[in-house]
Amino acid sequence: MRRSHVTTVSLLVALALGACTNAKDVLEPSAITPPATSAQTLPATQGNTAAAVPAPASPATTVAGAPTTATTPVTPAQSAAVLAKTRLQIAPIVGASVEAATPLTAELQTRARQRGITLAGSADQPPTHVLKGYFSTMSEGTDTTVIYVWDVYDPAGNRLHRINGQQKAPSVNSGGSGGDSWKAVSPATMQTIADQTIDQFAAWLGGKAG
Repeated sequence: MRRSHVTTVSLLVALALGACTNAKDVLEPSAITPPATSAQTLPATQGNTAAAVPAPASPATTVAGAPTTATTPVTPAQSAAVLAKTRLQIAPIVGASVEAATPLTAELQTRARQRGITLAGSADQPPTHVLKGYFSTMSEGTDTTVIYVWDVYDPAGNRLHRINGQQKAPSVNSGGSGGDSWKAVSPATMQTIADQTIDQFAAWLGGKAG
Protein backbone atom coordinates (compact mmCIF):
# COMPACT_ATOMS: atom_id res chain seq x y z
CA MET A 1 0.00 0.00 0.00
CA ARG A 2 2.81 2.35 0.83
CA ARG A 3 4.65 1.51 -2.42
CA SER A 4 1.49 2.31 -4.37
CA HIS A 5 1.22 5.68 -2.63
CA VAL A 6 4.83 6.50 -3.47
CA THR A 7 4.30 5.57 -7.09
CA THR A 8 1.25 7.77 -7.26
CA VAL A 9 3.14 10.70 -5.77
CA SER A 10 5.96 10.21 -8.26
CA LEU A 11 3.56 10.28 -11.16
CA LEU A 12 2.00 13.50 -9.87
CA VAL A 13 5.43 15.12 -9.50
CA ALA A 14 6.39 14.09 -13.05
CA LEU A 15 3.18 15.56 -14.45
CA ALA A 16 3.72 18.79 -12.53
CA LEU A 17 7.26 19.15 -13.86
CA GLY A 18 6.03 18.58 -17.40
CA ALA A 19 3.37 21.24 -16.98
CA CYS A 20 5.93 23.70 -15.66
CA THR A 21 8.20 23.09 -18.67
CA ASN A 22 5.32 23.81 -21.10
CA ALA A 23 4.38 26.99 -19.22
CA LYS A 24 7.97 28.22 -19.43
CA ASP A 25 7.97 27.65 -23.16
CA VAL A 26 4.80 29.70 -23.56
CA LEU A 27 6.03 32.61 -21.45
CA GLU A 28 9.47 32.71 -23.08
CA PRO A 29 9.77 36.04 -25.00
CA SER A 30 11.09 34.21 -28.04
CA ALA A 31 7.81 32.37 -28.25
CA ILE A 32 5.82 35.59 -28.88
CA THR A 33 8.42 37.56 -30.92
CA PRO A 34 7.57 37.61 -34.65
CA PRO A 35 10.12 36.05 -36.95
CA ALA A 36 12.92 38.40 -38.01
CA THR A 37 12.13 37.96 -41.67
CA SER A 38 8.55 39.24 -41.32
CA ALA A 39 9.72 42.32 -39.37
CA GLN A 40 12.21 43.24 -42.13
CA THR A 41 9.82 42.79 -45.01
CA LEU A 42 8.35 46.31 -44.81
CA PRO A 43 11.69 48.19 -44.62
CA ALA A 44 12.97 46.17 -47.54
CA THR A 45 9.89 47.09 -49.57
CA GLN A 46 10.22 50.76 -48.63
CA GLY A 47 13.87 50.76 -49.64
CA ASN A 48 12.99 49.44 -53.07
CA THR A 49 10.33 52.12 -53.50
CA ALA A 50 12.78 54.91 -52.59
CA ALA A 51 15.31 53.59 -55.08
CA ALA A 52 12.70 53.83 -57.80
CA VAL A 53 12.08 57.57 -57.23
CA PRO A 54 14.79 58.81 -59.67
CA ALA A 55 12.92 57.13 -62.52
CA PRO A 56 11.14 60.39 -63.58
CA ALA A 57 14.53 61.60 -64.87
CA SER A 58 13.49 60.36 -68.28
CA PRO A 59 10.81 63.06 -68.83
CA ALA A 60 13.29 65.69 -67.59
CA THR A 61 15.76 64.59 -70.23
CA THR A 62 13.08 64.95 -72.86
CA VAL A 63 12.15 68.43 -71.69
CA ALA A 64 15.75 69.54 -71.53
CA GLY A 65 16.32 68.33 -75.07
CA ALA A 66 13.22 70.02 -76.47
CA PRO A 67 14.69 73.52 -76.98
CA THR A 68 17.44 72.05 -79.14
CA THR A 69 14.97 70.61 -81.59
CA ALA A 70 12.71 73.69 -81.45
CA THR A 71 15.48 76.21 -82.16
CA THR A 72 15.60 77.26 -85.78
CA PRO A 73 18.45 79.43 -87.10
CA VAL A 74 17.34 82.82 -88.36
CA THR A 75 18.21 83.35 -91.99
CA PRO A 76 19.65 86.68 -93.21
CA ALA A 77 16.47 87.23 -95.24
CA GLN A 78 14.28 86.88 -92.14
CA SER A 79 16.48 89.23 -90.17
CA ALA A 80 16.47 91.81 -92.97
CA ALA A 81 12.68 91.62 -93.19
CA VAL A 82 12.32 92.42 -89.49
CA LEU A 83 14.73 95.34 -89.70
CA ALA A 84 12.90 96.73 -92.74
CA LYS A 85 9.66 96.86 -90.73
CA THR A 86 11.32 98.67 -87.82
CA ARG A 87 10.85 102.40 -87.36
CA LEU A 88 13.24 103.68 -84.72
CA GLN A 89 12.89 106.89 -82.75
CA ILE A 90 15.96 108.13 -80.90
CA ALA A 91 15.01 109.98 -77.73
CA PRO A 92 17.12 112.86 -76.37
CA ILE A 93 20.33 111.63 -74.74
CA VAL A 94 20.44 111.87 -70.94
CA GLY A 95 23.66 112.72 -69.10
CA ALA A 96 25.95 113.61 -72.01
CA SER A 97 26.93 117.12 -73.00
CA VAL A 98 25.60 118.61 -76.22
CA GLU A 99 29.08 118.46 -77.73
CA ALA A 100 29.28 114.72 -77.03
CA ALA A 101 25.68 113.90 -77.89
CA THR A 102 25.78 115.56 -81.33
CA PRO A 103 28.22 113.12 -83.02
CA LEU A 104 26.57 110.25 -81.16
CA THR A 105 23.10 111.02 -82.50
CA ALA A 106 24.37 111.66 -86.02
CA GLU A 107 26.18 108.31 -86.11
CA LEU A 108 23.17 106.47 -84.67
CA GLN A 109 21.09 107.71 -87.58
CA THR A 110 23.77 106.86 -90.15
CA ARG A 111 24.34 103.37 -88.78
CA ALA A 112 20.62 102.66 -88.56
CA ARG A 113 20.16 103.48 -92.24
CA GLN A 114 23.11 101.27 -93.12
CA ARG A 115 21.42 98.38 -91.31
CA GLY A 116 18.13 98.98 -93.13
CA ILE A 117 16.31 100.52 -90.18
CA THR A 118 13.92 103.38 -90.85
CA LEU A 119 14.10 106.44 -88.61
CA ALA A 120 10.73 107.65 -87.36
CA GLY A 121 10.52 111.40 -87.34
CA SER A 122 7.01 112.40 -88.40
CA ALA A 123 3.43 111.84 -87.33
CA ASP A 124 2.65 109.70 -90.39
CA GLN A 125 5.48 107.33 -89.45
CA PRO A 126 4.90 106.34 -85.81
CA PRO A 127 7.82 104.45 -84.24
CA THR A 128 7.80 100.76 -83.53
CA HIS A 129 10.69 101.19 -81.09
CA VAL A 130 12.04 104.08 -79.02
CA LEU A 131 15.73 104.15 -78.05
CA LYS A 132 16.62 106.14 -74.94
CA GLY A 133 20.20 106.44 -73.68
CA TYR A 134 21.75 107.34 -70.33
CA PHE A 135 25.42 108.36 -70.20
CA SER A 136 28.14 109.12 -67.68
CA THR A 137 31.93 109.37 -67.69
CA MET A 138 34.78 108.28 -65.47
CA SER A 139 38.33 109.63 -65.75
CA GLU A 140 41.30 107.41 -64.93
CA GLY A 141 44.66 109.04 -65.41
CA THR A 142 45.05 109.90 -69.07
CA ASP A 143 42.01 107.83 -70.08
CA THR A 144 38.29 108.57 -69.99
CA THR A 145 35.64 105.84 -69.89
CA VAL A 146 32.14 106.49 -71.21
CA ILE A 147 29.49 104.34 -69.51
CA TYR A 148 26.16 103.97 -71.27
CA VAL A 149 22.80 102.27 -70.91
CA TRP A 150 20.17 102.11 -73.66
CA ASP A 151 16.57 101.14 -73.00
CA VAL A 152 14.39 100.02 -75.88
CA TYR A 153 10.68 100.82 -75.47
CA ASP A 154 7.57 100.10 -77.46
CA PRO A 155 5.22 103.02 -78.35
CA ALA A 156 3.21 102.37 -75.17
CA GLY A 157 6.29 102.91 -72.99
CA ASN A 158 6.95 99.29 -72.09
CA ARG A 159 10.62 98.42 -71.88
CA LEU A 160 11.48 95.60 -74.26
CA HIS A 161 15.25 95.36 -74.10
CA ARG A 162 18.36 96.87 -72.53
CA ILE A 163 21.79 97.48 -74.02
CA ASN A 164 24.67 98.55 -71.81
CA GLY A 165 28.42 98.86 -72.03
CA GLN A 166 31.39 101.13 -71.72
CA GLN A 167 34.02 102.58 -74.02
CA LYS A 168 37.46 103.53 -72.78
CA ALA A 169 39.72 105.85 -74.80
CA PRO A 170 42.59 108.27 -74.24
CA SER A 171 41.49 111.75 -73.18
CA VAL A 172 41.73 114.20 -76.08
CA ASN A 173 42.84 117.08 -73.87
CA SER A 174 43.25 118.10 -70.26
CA GLY A 175 39.85 119.75 -70.15
CA GLY A 176 38.41 116.83 -68.23
CA SER A 177 40.46 117.70 -65.16
CA GLY A 178 38.49 120.91 -64.70
CA GLY A 179 35.33 119.12 -63.66
CA ASP A 180 33.77 118.54 -67.11
CA SER A 181 35.07 115.14 -68.17
CA TRP A 182 32.97 115.26 -71.35
CA LYS A 183 35.50 117.68 -72.81
CA ALA A 184 38.01 114.83 -72.74
CA VAL A 185 35.78 112.55 -74.85
CA SER A 186 36.47 112.59 -78.59
CA PRO A 187 33.74 112.46 -81.26
CA ALA A 188 35.29 109.21 -82.50
CA THR A 189 34.58 107.57 -79.14
CA MET A 190 30.91 108.54 -79.29
CA GLN A 191 30.66 107.33 -82.88
CA THR A 192 32.08 103.96 -81.88
CA ILE A 193 29.42 103.69 -79.16
CA ALA A 194 26.73 104.55 -81.71
CA ASP A 195 27.87 101.82 -84.11
CA GLN A 196 27.99 99.21 -81.33
CA THR A 197 24.56 100.24 -80.09
CA ILE A 198 22.83 99.95 -83.46
CA ASP A 199 24.59 96.65 -84.20
CA GLN A 200 23.38 95.18 -80.89
CA PHE A 201 19.89 96.55 -81.45
CA ALA A 202 19.78 95.00 -84.93
CA ALA A 203 21.09 91.68 -83.61
CA TRP A 204 18.36 91.64 -80.95
CA LEU A 205 15.66 92.40 -83.52
CA GLY A 206 17.04 89.84 -85.96
CA GLY A 207 17.10 87.18 -83.28
CA LYS A 208 13.36 87.65 -82.75
CA ALA A 209 12.63 86.83 -86.39
CA GLY A 210 12.49 83.12 -85.61
